[in-house]
Amino acid sequence: MSPLPCRYALLKKPGDFEPQECFYPRCLNAQIHPLVSSFFNLGNDRIILRYCHLNPAVNETKLRDCLRYTPSHFRWAGTDMFNVTNAHGQRQMIIVETNSCPSGQKSMPLLSDIDEHGGYHTVLSTAFQSSLSHSDPELGGLAVIYDKNEMEATGYATVMADLTHESVWMAEFYDGDPNPPVKWEDGILHVRDKENIWHSIRACFRYVTKAPWNRIPLKTRTLVLNSVISCLAGGRNKMMAARAYELFNAEMAGTGLMIRTPETLNNISKSEIPLIISSWGGHAVVKVPYSNAGQGVYIITNQKELQDFMCTEHRYDKFIVQSLIGNASWSSITREGMQYHIGNIPDKKGKTFVSDLRCMVTVGDVGGFQPVAIYGRRARKPLLRKLTDDPLTTSWEMLGTNLSIKLPDGSFSTESQRLVLMDRKDFNTLGISLDDLIEGYVQTVLSVIAIDKLAKRLINVDTGEFDMELFRALNPDDRLLEEIM
Repeated sequence: MSPLPCRYALLKKPGDFEPQECFYPRCLNAQIHPLVSSFFNLGNDRIILRYCHLNPAVNETKLRDCLRYTPSHFRWAGTDMFNVTNAHGQRQMIIVETNSCPSGQKSMPLLSDIDEHGGYHTVLSTAFQSSLSHSDPELGGLAVIYDKNEMEATGYATVMADLTHESVWMAEFYDGDPNPPVKWEDGILHVRDKENIWHSIRACFRYVTKAPWNRIPLKTRTLVLNSVISCLAGGRNKMMAARAYELFNAEMAGTGLMIRTPETLNNISKSEIPLIISSWGGHAVVKVPYSNAGQGVYIITNQKELQDFMCTEHRYDKFIVQSLIGNASWSSITREGMQYHIGNIPDKKGKTFVSDLRCMVTVGDVGGFQPVAIYGRRARKPLLRKLTDDPLTTSWEMLGTNLSIKLPDGSFSTESQRLVLMDRKDFNTLGISLDDLIEGYVQTVLSVIAIDKLAKRLINVDTGEFDMELFRALNPDDRLLEEIM
């Protein structure tokens, strides 16, 4: 069980917002890069024109429909992407995963010095406030519940208080906590204060990311953003996300629009994995489908790494296997050929590092999608041309970009020194262009729509209940099914 700094919910009042509590110090002192600022000021209409100009096979009407789409369940999301190329020099932004309730606000320089709330206000004034209008005011107050990233949870709680002009409860809700300051009664969320008094909640902003389905019901009277169905449908379930992408790409066939991902195999049992990796040239990535914060990801480039994975006990029965994107001489060989990292601009020592790109988006009832935050994360060690150049460097050190570090006591720390800000200093090291940002934004929107559409399919149209039979058919993992509330 994760240690709890407090055993009760905290009350945040209007006027409690303090920038230094909600942003990294580096971010507070950073100046947004002009190119990034230009991207955020483009607007969807100009993005559509530019994207279709560069991709003439794309159906402009379909792209416009996508950017104007209003999700039913998945209104706040982020994707992690790699900037890759192939032997023919064809560059692409590809989706590694899509996250419900993503981090990113504390890492985004302000677009305007006079808007101290930054992206916190953008998300709350679109995704949350539009949903809040549908909540029952008789049910109680407002809350932010979270299981990591206290800095951003604080940002959302204090900005929500300023936006709504009412106090907001902020409560931790950890997986495995035997006595959490959060409970559910008759579909209504309650939080416990320091006097052991329980308060009912009409709407909550959810920053619970680890297996939220095991402690938050699928159907609630309290409004929850994002709803847990968005996590099961792909926002925190890589297995279902891959299904969602497949279904979406089939639906979009002939429009020129598609979600680009590494080659992915679903519902793979542990015993099958060595054979698959061998068929891909000995290189692959194996993922526990329901993990987050960089946990449960195994990069396989040699027999030892494969053996270490096979000897590890796992909580779930099924895995996904994806093609490995490494360097030109050691990436997976798949049906699509070989893709490898473009990487950062070489540093003064001639070293090239892998970085990913996080793009966060939000959407309300009107106006369509809009980008909220972007940042990059750099791997610990530079990319080797050949794996034999330095046998002591592990594949995870070269390719693992997640900043979250799980500590022995179960809590998380962050290696913020590897954070790449969208400021005048860091952005130039990424080697990406305005068109790359546009491509990443479009890919993000498409992936969010795909997951939202699958989430809608998982709700039985006749009963309004979760369609467990369909979910079991798409995601036949008994361990996961046992966890769902």
